[in-house]
Amino acid sequence: MKIIENIKVPTGNILIVEGEHGKLECLSLADYGKAKNIKADFLGFTDEINGVPHGELLPLTEKWVITISTQYGCSMNCNYCDVPKVGPGKNATVGDLMSQVLWAQDLHEITDTKRLNIHFARMGEPTFNPNVISVACMFAEGKAWTNVHPVVSTMMPRKNKNLKEFIQAWMYIKNHIYNGNAGLQLSINTTSAPQREKAFGGNACTLSEISEIMRDIKPRGRKITLNFALADEYIIDPQELLKYFNPDHYLCKITPMHETNSCVDNNIHTSEGYNLYQAYKPIEEDLKAAGYDVIVFVPSLEEDLGRITCGNAILSGSRPEIHCG
Repeated sequence: MKIIENIKVPTGNILIVEGEHGKLECLSLADYGKAKNIKADFLGFTDEINGVPHGELLPLTEKWVITISTQYGCSMNCNYCDVPKVGPGKNATVGDLMSQVLWAQDLHEITDTKRLNIHFARMGEPTFNPNVISVACMFAEGKAWTNVHPVVSTMMPRKNKNLKEFIQAWMYIKNHIYNGNAGLQLSINTTSAPQREKAFGGNACTLSEISEIMRDIKPRGRKITLNFALADEYIIDPQELLKYFNPDHYLCKITPMHETNSCVDNNIHTSEGYNLYQAYKPIEEDLKAAGYDVIVFVPSLEEDLGRITCGNAILSGSRPEIHCG
């Protein structure tokens, strides 16, 4: 196994690596710090974010984000994502998952960090891959790195017969093995059933089906995240959301719809101020009025041009439009 390509971008590195069954893609990233690109009143970050200038990043010894692929490609066929262009989803092995983190760590002479976020979110739908559960447990048992915070991002695929079992196992890991310090993010994007069918290629559960799977689950520590990638036509109705998701257990995160090749091809945009708070303000206020904690995340132009944001994949044929070094 080896690194095939190391692409340096303004906020870190994109690695193309040789896995056990082909090429995988992972990221090693630094962070601007919460005050730079999030608005979250409940956390005390109340400034309106109007443009995120690229500048000094937190040292990796403060916060380090490693984003890994759980599959070779993806079979979800979401219409805003480039990963399906890589090929159908085939599960990465335990060795693949562990090696991606180790490859990313080998780029830097760092032996510890105050916070290591491991995101199972680059390529693939993680709930199809039971190896994700095994690897998260292995990191919790390891002694080399402390302060590990694993995060699973899922579209909640309806064709996954083991979806409920995976979610229950992950929530046990979150609540008990990591004492609440692990994350679960559900991609919602819109509360409109027809829009969700189109966005997720007909492959995601309905809100009602998700609610039933999550019915007896209560998070310890950080709440479960409902993620909304904002696009012009998407409907986000807080009253519809309240039918299924209790604000005591769920928070909402609003992001722009990142400008992937698929978004361009399918005319999906966040046109009214991609990097300006005003585009997010009405939805944020409605969700807060419904009782939800809300995070508004605004990326820098460099993050999007660097192709490190959600839905991108260098293996799909996309390349960063900006480099570093």
